[in-house]
Amino acid sequence: MATTVRRDVLTLPAAELGPDNPLPPLRPLDEAHRLDDRDLRGLPRDMARQLAYEPLRSVLPARIRDGYGRARTPTVFETIVIENERLRVTVLPGLGGRIHSLFHKPTDRELLYRNPVFQPADFALNGAWYSGGVEWNIGATGHTTLSCAPLHAARVTAPDGGEMVRLWEWERLRDTPFQVDLWLPEDSDFLHVGVRVRNPHEKPVPVYWWSNIAVPEERRVLVPADEAWHFGYARTLRKVPVPEYDGADRTYPLRGEFAADYFYDLPDGARRWIAAVDADGHGLVQTSTAPLRGRKLFVWGTAPGGRRWQEWLTEPGTGGYAEIQAGLARTQLEHVRLDPESEFAWLESYGPLVTDPDVAHGGDWAAARAEAAGRLAEALPAS
Repeated sequence: MATTVRRDVLTLPAAELGPDNPLPPLRPLDEAHRLDDRDLRGLPRDMARQLAYEPLRSVLPARIRDGYGRARTPTVFETIVIENERLRVTVLPGLGGRIHSLFHKPTDRELLYRNPVFQPADFALNGAWYSGGVEWNIGATGHTTLSCAPLHAARVTAPDGGEMVRLWEWERLRDTPFQVDLWLPEDSDFLHVGVRVRNPHEKPVPVYWWSNIAVPEERRVLVPADEAWHFGYARTLRKVPVPEYDGADRTYPLRGEFAADYFYDLPDGARRWIAAVDADGHGLVQTSTAPLRGRKLFVWGTAPGGRRWQEWLTEPGTGGYAEIQAGLARTQLEHVRLDPESEFAWLESYGPLVTDPDVAHGGDWAAARAEAAGRLAEALPAS
């Protein structure tokens, strides 16, 4: 089966997004990810510099999106479906260009956490955001103002001469255009995603990018790191060992009580990847070229607050999710300088990973990492 690109529709129980707030957002931004200045002194110099580099003070000129509700009715959403014999990719161009589904046909498995409803909540920098799939976060620390906004979309020629989908928009908080190319080669198990962020101006701009991937939370996260920077939403950032610290293996999302970010410290020169596998050793892997440096795990935690948010964002009785992520910097608290008339560009790949479950879930962290890295190298060589 040759790769096809088609328009389609998807019907979901959905809350109304509602109108944008007509009042200008003049209140200063209350950023939960900000550190106290005295905490910068013990951090690596490049990290401290980027943590202090032009954090966002306001969401102007974006409008606040707070008109959404809770009552859900069956609603039709436009989709773009990219499909070959092995993978079916469903994209929501009208909702931030998010990948809603990544379905692996030979194993009959959904590789992502696919939210069965559309329920906005106040998590984007300007309000409305929804959970699930793969989202493209650009602008500043947090979820993009384009979370529930349409992106431009077109068919363009892929590197192999076939068709691929290009999504693009002008991000207004930092005044930078960007594009996301979705390319699925014939007979490939992997979706390739080419991202380009441009600075067309005569002055440098701060850039933020994280690809956020929702996966079912009953997984183990595997990543080539022995340490991580832990952020527990108390305005502190500290180095912790991977996989275990404070008496628990934190590579299992359900073994943490409270919401937390784990920004993994990947060694220089190592292949960039992160994976989440289930008890049978099956799961999703994301890998990229070197410019996409950071990898992260976000968990809601098992305490009542985290459980309540999981229920609020979907339907009671459905499974929860965690996020594995990939970004330009080591942490989401940082912004990276992009020189005048320059660009950042990289390639990401998303696909299935099959590991030996006894090794992937074993007590030897080095062996578990090596198992995932070896299986990835077989499935998709770094070249």
